[in-house]
Amino acid sequence: MLETSARLLELLSLLQVRRDWTSSELADRLKVSTRTVRADIGKLRSLGYPVDARPGVAGGYRLAAGTAMPPLLLDDDEAVAVAVGLGAVATWRLGVAETSLTALAKLEQVMPSRLRRRVDAVRGATSVVPGAEPPLDLTVLSAVATAIRGHERIRFGYTKPGGSEEGRHAEPQRLVNWGALWYLFAWDLDRDDWRVFRVDRMVPRGPTGVRFRPRVIPEADLVRHVVGRVMRAGWTYRARVLVHASAAEVAAKIVVPVDIEAIDESTCRIEVGSDDPDRLALWMAQLGVDIEVIEGDELSLALDRLAARFRRATDGAPTA
Repeated sequence: MLETSARLLELLSLLQVRRDWTSSELADRLKVSTRTVRADIGKLRSLGYPVDARPGVAGGYRLAAGTAMPPLLLDDDEAVAVAVGLGAVATWRLGVAETSLTALAKLEQVMPSRLRRRVDAVRGATSVVPGAEPPLDLTVLSAVATAIRGHERIRFGYTKPGGSEEGRHAEPQRLVNWGALWYLFAWDLDRDDWRVFRVDRMVPRGPTGVRFRPRVIPEADLVRHVVGRVMRAGWTYRARVLVHASAAEVAAKIVVPVDIEAIDESTCRIEVGSDDPDRLALWMAQLGVDIEVIEGDELSLALDRLAARFRRATDGAPTA
């Protein structure tokens, strides 16, 4: 039975490497008869692998596309390439970051240590262009994603915004990617409440092996909930602004989720905030539409400073 199973895996690997094989070619590679090849092809089909047959004396076989994705066999170089590629995709803004991360977690969970060392070597030898987004620690991300998928509690050290460190114990529920940062939405066992953690501030302390039953997440729109908590926690200055543009137009221009209240087809109100009013003023100016500050003296003063800076920039410039 073991010999048959090993032969089936080798047959599947051959079918994935090349598009077409004749019966005699497969028999030679596997060192069996063509009759055994036909029997093994039948077993692969019973396992859900769609193998097409070409009739005739020189008939052959081809692994075809089916209605479901069957398991794939990867050699060492292919496994390393896929792991590195998934890690890179997880840092891009392609809308598949979380899917790439969960796939990476599955792959690294079964990857031999010698291959994980090769993947780590590629990551360690990769440099980031100055000014680009900071690199992600995919080891931490992979550990968190694995715990989420396996419903396993995690312990980790966490660096708070002030710089102090503390140990945390949580039931991880979801990962949320926002720009260059990842956030973990989890049930904090020490505080008996939902919490949001920045993954780059986490240092996992190894698997706990303790499983948990996933809790009902209270928010229907988890992404908006996480972003809202992060933004409110980091806002030192807040403002309410009347925007002379439709709510749809403003939503398309604003890169972060904010509460937008439509007034009519050409105006809306938004609530914004930042830890730096000058940065917030510049961000509002980039909307490219007329705005009126309803509440927020710090934003009004910052807009005045920005306008004065622009006027100074044009002093002495030739007029049209």
